[in-house]
Amino acid sequence: MRAERRKKKKKWLRWIGAIAVALLIGAGVFAYSVYHNIKQTANQMHEDVTWKSDKRNEEVSFEKKTPISILLIGVDERKGDKGRADSLIVMTVNPNKQSIEMVSVPRDTRTEIIGKGTKDKINHSYAFGGVEMTMATVEHFLDIPIDYYIKVNMESFRDIVDAVGGVTVDNPFAFTYEGVYFPKGKITLDGEKALKYSRMRKNDPRGDFGRQDRQKQIIQAIIEKGASFSSLANYSDVLTAIGKNMKTNLTFEEMKEIQANYKDARRHIEQLHITGKGTKINGIYYLLVPEEERLAISNKLKEHLELKTAS
Repeated sequence: MRAERRKKKKKWLRWIGAIAVALLIGAGVFAYSVYHNIKQTANQMHEDVTWKSDKRNEEVSFEKKTPISILLIGVDERKGDKGRADSLIVMTVNPNKQSIEMVSVPRDTRTEIIGKGTKDKINHSYAFGGVEMTMATVEHFLDIPIDYYIKVNMESFRDIVDAVGGVTVDNPFAFTYEGVYFPKGKITLDGEKALKYSRMRKNDPRGDFGRQDRQKQIIQAIIEKGASFSSLANYSDVLTAIGKNMKTNLTFEEMKEIQANYKDARRHIEQLHITGKGTKINGIYYLLVPEEERLAISNKLKEHLELKTAS
């Protein structure tokens, strides 16, 4: 049962990217009427962590439009339990190319846990050492700088989806999932239906790839609403939902700089995929990612970050 809950929560991380982009990149208006509430939410989200990437030769400059990376962490933190990272997505943002690349790192990926000195599932890094160890481990695995993070409590993330007033998507084919019928064509979804829409896999002829495309549809729909943030009548509800469910090391001033210099990056979002082979070691399931696969993803992200690629 618990494994099934974790599996379902993993799907929500596609939504994290949408809200992160909408808030930090796509929200283009800081009008006086909402400025105070936005600043209050940003301060509520902010938490200090001891982190500085070892893979940055120069400091990030928002004015010079340095491409940046953001690690999106979906966690299940319950009372009395530190929790684990159920989902990990790295998002690289290049304002010069006006694009974003997102890659989901499978939670069972076997890699070195930086600071622990052992190999384990990559998501265990959060349980071992919190945000800092997770950032260090993902940075080592992908061999790219991880500049910032956004952590989301997956338990109550539905609030954010409903707060934006739902999303409209173009469904390529009709299907029924968990008692809900989704007709072909343009459909409007609330948070619950959008979750189900993004979950369906077995009845999709393209399997996981089809499901990922539906998740991308939802991400883009939310980003569009975030881009017209000031027109949302219930922006206060959106900010309340975000403030309760998200934490980041970005400050309010940094968010403003990103909004001013990086907002056009939302024009194009590309999703990358990490593949590997599942196996059991000492009775524990791991995903083993071939070195050539890891290197190919790393080089793609480095190119997007305008960094030197490995040969």
